Amino acid sequence: MKLHSIILGEGTPLLILHGFLGMSDNWKTLGNKIAKEKSFQVHLVDQRNHGKSPHSDEHSYELMAKDVKAYCEEHALKDVVLMGHSMGGKTAMLAAANYPELIKKLIVVDIAPKYYKPHHQQILKGLTALEEADLASRQEADELLSEFISEKPVRLFLLKNLKRKVEGTYCLKVNLETLKEHIEEIGKGLSQKKSFEGPTLFIKGGNSNYIKEKDKEEIKKQFSLTEFKEIEGAGHWVHAEKMEEFYKLVVEFI
Repeated sequence: MKLHSIILGEGTPLLILHGFLGMSDNWKTLGNKIAKEKSFQVHLVDQRNHGKSPHSDEHSYELMAKDVKAYCEEHALKDVVLMGHSMGGKTAMLAAANYPELIKKLIVVDIAPKYYKPHHQQILKGLTALEEADLASRQEADELLSEFISEKPVRLFLLKNLKRKVEGTYCLKVNLETLKEHIEEIGKGLSQKKSFEGPTLFIKGGNSNYIKEKDKEEIKKQFSLTEFKEIEGAGHWVHAEKMEEFYKLVVEFI
């Protein structure tokens, strides 16, 4: 599968993988900053069934890790710094474990390799309502989505998935049907047999409970050269909520 990406700058390749229902655009501000201020070629990648990348009937971490390998081969990338947030973090962990010859350093943002119960049901209901509606404007979409999701920042994040059709109405970029069918895959844990021995940084939001203190010991069993950093006052979208602090941690590590 040929993934869509935005490529910024020149230098050491840094691949960034977005989270569930996200896309490469979510990382553009940070990607531009790293590309301009540091010697990195930043690849903002849309994972399968997201953004402008192809849709598929299948969705799993094994497939997404293979997609990363194929992307690196397509662009002749080596000694890659691989960073992923949430779902993208799990893809990044598995890609680093499966293809360590490609990956120089790994950054995992606010996710652990453990299993997570499905917890996106309300969001998926809201997006299903959007897909089934005949939307004439983004304002109309926001009003409909607000019946399912009260938090404005979450709605703004999700509404980035809207695209205008030729006839003027809106549809979703994301492959909602496949993602709903494979929702159990999103929370799936990494096999404890999978490991990566290269330098690894786990960044968590201080207000997020995705990585708990007790998870750190298990993480170190699979990622032996791990360091942990926490950004106070940030939730799960730590890179968006505290961009300056996040940027500093990332550039210090890479």
